[in-house]
Amino acid sequence: MPENLAPLGLDLAKLDPDDFAAALERETVARLDRLAAGIVAYRTFPARRQIAEPPVAWREGTARLLTFGAAKSHAKTGKGVDRKPALLVVPSLINRAYVLDLDEDRSLMRFLAGEGFTVYLLDWDAPGPAERRFGLTDYIAGRLSRALDAVAEREPGRPIVMLGYCMGGLLALAAAQARQRDLAGLVLMATPWDFHAEHPEQGKLIGAMASTLEPTFAHLGEMPVDALQSLFAGVDPFQIVRKFLSFAELDPESDKAKLFVALEDWLNDGVPLAAPVARECMTGWYGENTPATLRWRVAGEIVDPARIDLPSLVVIPDQDRIVPPASALALAKALPRAERLAPAAGHIGMVVGGSAKPKLWRPLAAWMARLPA
Repeated sequence: MPENLAPLGLDLAKLDPDDFAAALERETVARLDRLAAGIVAYRTFPARRQIAEPPVAWREGTARLLTFGAAKSHAKTGKGVDRKPALLVVPSLINRAYVLDLDEDRSLMRFLAGEGFTVYLLDWDAPGPAERRFGLTDYIAGRLSRALDAVAEREPGRPIVMLGYCMGGLLALAAAQARQRDLAGLVLMATPWDFHAEHPEQGKLIGAMASTLEPTFAHLGEMPVDALQSLFAGVDPFQIVRKFLSFAELDPESDKAKLFVALEDWLNDGVPLAAPVARECMTGWYGENTPATLRWRVAGEIVDPARIDLPSLVVIPDQDRIVPPASALALAKALPRAERLAPAAGHIGMVVGGSAKPKLWRPLAAWMARLPA
């Protein structure tokens, strides 16, 4: 027995077995009651997301560009030209884009627009019949590249920054490599690169699971939301229990309770992943670690950060459980002109948490404002 557990073992040995069993049962029932109360409180919570949807600037298939115009106080005046860059934001393919525009007070997109940046948020939506046949090359060299064309057409002569979040960071990275001449900078937030940097056995296990899901891929043409959520739940199996136990203790009128419900609604509003993309990500990224070993190809070209000669900002939240910091740090080291920002926050909290504005929003806006016009 480990030394730190020895006193506990001695204390347990002194207990009456029946008393211990009864105490354990009481505590188990109490926690299950609190868990049930938390779940019921969430399901019956009166407030839900209500926010005006921004205009659609471009669409193709199921994808569309939502635009957040720069605040009037930052608009062009007279002969002067506001040279703050336009921003093309690329979220993950497996979560709804609106986590970046969660509500009026927790919207990175609206904050940046208020700072004078014209922001374009790429909303992938769920794959339709055409997208179910897409691989990563179709999304990156095809749809994302044409979205960049649409931004350039709407913002002639204005510098453009591409920002990718989580999986969207990998899409943005590959697109930036091919379109460097069209970009003024690159921002990668919580973006994985070395999938075997921490717990390589987990990555290899996910890679091996692809074959067991093949009948589902073949039948549906996509990886269902439930299967995706199960993979993420496996990272921390008890997180769901902990978060609902905590929610049960919150004041329903508090900002924390409202944020919990907004985020939980967003998490439950996921989208499936096209089967070809699921195969590439599970087998290639996770199983074989193709990005970090420079074997990941898009449109026939190896994606190599060393070839990207752009000012880059790599955001690595130090409490990230979804993308281990070591995985994202490998990307920061591989980019020749990368600066790093390490907010004391988690994967989602850095974007919408109570301290998101000082830890991420303002430093991000300041970094983009310093880019050469």
